[in-house]
Amino acid sequence: MDITIHTSFLPHDDPEAALAFYRDTLGFEVRSDVGHGKMRWITVGPVGQPGTSILLAPPAADPGITDDERRTIVEMMAKGTYGWILLATGDLDATFEKVRAGDAEVVQEPTEQPYGIRDCAFRDPAGNLIRIQELR
Repeated sequence: MDITIHTSFLPHDDPEAALAFYRDTLGFEVRSDVGHGKMRWITVGPVGQPGTSILLAPPAADPGITDDERRTIVEMMAKGTYGWILLATGDLDATFEKVRAGDAEVVQEPTEQPYGIRDCAFRDPAGNLIRIQELR
């Protein structure tokens, strides 16, 4: 079997802020931007890796979601507990400085974890946790 990860999902509540973070701060390319207003589905991904993408989507656009579920999603996003993703880089210190300079909320500075990974963490404009590991 040959299975790859093609696209993962993260919610956004402000498409312009999401674009500024993923395109301008992280340096991802915009692959598509569909919709209008806050109801936009934006696909971004690392330059040179066309087979891997992140879909930034309105979190409660599904008509099957109840009002209570929508409120829960909004509350979880506000706390930063709804969405997260793990990225990787060969130069964690330079990446950390670039992302911090883009005014991202720092959750954790580069740290050597007891389980053998060196990483850092930020929150994107929607509150999603973005962890970045150092490739070794």
